[in-house]
Amino acid sequence: MRAIVCRQFGPLDDLIVEDRPSPDLFPSCVRIAVNACGVNFVDALFVQGKYQIKPPTPFVPGMEVVGRVTEVASDVEGIAVGTRVFANVGLGGFASEAVVAAKRVLVLPDNLSDGQAATFMQSYLTAWFALVERARVEAGKWLLVIGAGSGVGLGAVDVGHALGLRVIAVASTDEKRRLATERGAEAVIDSRSSADEIKEKAKEISGGGVDYIYDPVGGELGETSLRALTDDGQYLVIGFVGGIPKLPANQVLLRNRRVTGVDWGGWAGKNPGLNDRMLAQVLDLIAQGRLRPVEPLTYALDDAARALHDLEDRKVAGKVALVP
Repeated sequence: MRAIVCRQFGPLDDLIVEDRPSPDLFPSCVRIAVNACGVNFVDALFVQGKYQIKPPTPFVPGMEVVGRVTEVASDVEGIAVGTRVFANVGLGGFASEAVVAAKRVLVLPDNLSDGQAATFMQSYLTAWFALVERARVEAGKWLLVIGAGSGVGLGAVDVGHALGLRVIAVASTDEKRRLATERGAEAVIDSRSSADEIKEKAKEISGGGVDYIYDPVGGELGETSLRALTDDGQYLVIGFVGGIPKLPANQVLLRNRRVTGVDWGGWAGKNPGLNDRMLAQVLDLIAQGRLRPVEPLTYALDDAARALHDLEDRKVAGKVALVP
């Protein structure tokens, strides 16, 4: 099989392509010929050693794969060779083949393409966990999504709309704002505006202040956007691609605002049963057509470094997948 290998933490361009023997098929596992593997911003952090979790090197990045089952261990029941499946492999997704525990494999609804299926999980489960489990949002209230053109941001727009929220999307290009509008954003704001202009525009659109902020960006925009919250508003900390924000505590206290951390990956590892239930809820809404993951931009497996660069440089609207 072919795989993208990180031999040691460092620049993305140090990733190499290796031809490796097919992995052994262990008991209770299935072998998958990978059709598409999702690429996420966190994959670049792993490769560069910038993530809080540092796997032993060498390792194969990537966590979301979609493909056809080509072999099934003798003790596995209910999964047939030829079935199209999705699997969260943790690490090891940037490869043409994967061996996965059968209990971690999901049969996919027909209305998801390989690319959509390989790229929905991190974005949509982060959004669902944030809005449903952490914020316990109420339909009819205002949600401001920063970085709405990214995969994580676009997933939040889609999930927020499906939950009955009135969504304002902040994104940097016409294409990104178009994608957000297609997924239910009631209004859009150009993120190339100043942080103060974005804050004031959000307050104007929402009639005085938004109820929730979904922020995977941070930095100055995160710090300033906190002031767009209404009384008892909730700021959801998703990530810091623009730097860790220094949130003014006085602005939290004086308006009884709330700041809530969202670490879906860590929570899912500790609560696999609850995460499986959450995943089933999201897949059900996808099957109903109420959630519509974006079709990703695809790259050849050998172009993994370029795909990660393009994500880091925010050149991509929506999601990215590698096609072995």
